[in-house]
Amino acid sequence: MKILVSNDDGYLAKGINALADALAEIADVTVVAPDRNRSGASNSLTLQSPLRVRRVREGRYYVNGTPSDCVHLALAGFLDEDPDIVVSGVNHGANLGDDVIYSGTVAAAMEGRFLGLPAIAVSLVGRNSAYMDTAAKVAVELVLKLQEKPLPGDIMLNVNVPDVPYAALRGLEATRLGFRHRAEPIVKQRDPHGRPIYWIGPAGEGQDTGEGTDFAAIARGAVAVTPIKVDLTRHEMLADISGWLDS
Repeated sequence: MKILVSNDDGYLAKGINALADALAEIADVTVVAPDRNRSGASNSLTLQSPLRVRRVREGRYYVNGTPSDCVHLALAGFLDEDPDIVVSGVNHGANLGDDVIYSGTVAAAMEGRFLGLPAIAVSLVGRNSAYMDTAAKVAVELVLKLQEKPLPGDIMLNVNVPDVPYAALRGLEATRLGFRHRAEPIVKQRDPHGRPIYWIGPAGEGQDTGEGTDFAAIARGAVAVTPIKVDLTRHEMLADISGWLDS
């Protein structure tokens, strides 16, 4: 089995190296990851400037681009052979609920899914990122499960793992995405020349965190496994919109 690994925290991040090392125990792993932290890049592609690839060592590369760039480049001609699966992570922090809209980690997996491969995005929920080995072990288990029992071709998995020792996990749960409250206000500052600068504020706390959500699973100490299908159409509204347009 061949696995492509990417992320949005950059090729030097602790998470991607823990993931790649764990997956290397079961498969032939190639890492193609951003040259630096690209958190929040979402599904953006670099179209106005060339991409450059640098080799760190055998099977490990970094790119001056986004997470989506890395996976697209790898699968669209850089690698001699397509892998069997794309695994993105381990992200340093949660990708719960509407985080997936902005997440470069999820975007890297999604790019693999767009290009026809099974894909998993893995994130470690917590501020300390102390137990990357826990998330890496969960990723290995899910990859082996996918190999044994493939899922439908239009599905990718968004996986959030509590930042606890592996033995403390309280199982794996199939979940839906919850969503957060409105983000915290921007942080206003001034640069050394007195000019205003702004930082994007922290994500809001969970709002829809009820039973069945990824937030609820994490609160119980369980791994949240959310199937994602990339079809943003609200199908039940099509008839209503058609009538609204005709009116």
